[in-house]
This record gives sequence, C-alpha cells and structure tokens, in this order.
Amino acid sequence: MTNLIDFADELEDAANQIADINRADLQIILRRSAIWLRNTEGLALGHDVDEAVAALAAELSMTRHNLLRIMIREWLETGGYLPVRALEEDGEVDGSA
Repeated sequence: MTNLIDFADELEDAANQIADINRADLQIILRRSAIWLRNTEGLALGHDVDEAVAALAAELSMTRHNLLRIMIREWLETGGYLPVRALEEDGEVDGSA
C-alpha cells in the first residue's frame, strides 16, 4: 500500500509541475499509471479460493471483480458492519419466490 501512496504523491507532484517536467519523465509516469490501473484486480487469494471465485464468477456470468465486490458487501451487511440496503416496495426484483 505504501508503494501506491508514494506513486500517488509522485503523480500529484508531476501534475503540480507539469510545465517543468521533461517529456521522458512524463511518459514514464503515465506508463506506470496505466500499469497500476490495469492491475487493480491484484487481490491475492489462496489458490483454492481463487479457483472457487473464478468458477462461481463464470457460473454467474460475472467478472471476478464484481463478484468479490458483491460478496464483501453482503458479508459486511450480514455481520452488521454496513447497514442493510432496503428494497423499494415499487422497485423491480430479479428472480422468483
């Protein structure tokens, strides 16, 4: 996490000095930014957990990222760490009862 914070500081410094930064340094910073953004799914899981998540995501036709986001939110709601979202009475519901 420290590397990410250091990198964010470096980006902010470059933005503050945009007129003074040389082209090569700016290219390096922008390329590093692109790599960080592409690797946002860098949550390290155990091999068995990662396989189970991948299988469930495929079964539900979801991305790994969206499945993990939903799983974590629902776990936090169930544990009382987040308020449970209320369903609107007039809203549409997927599935069947």
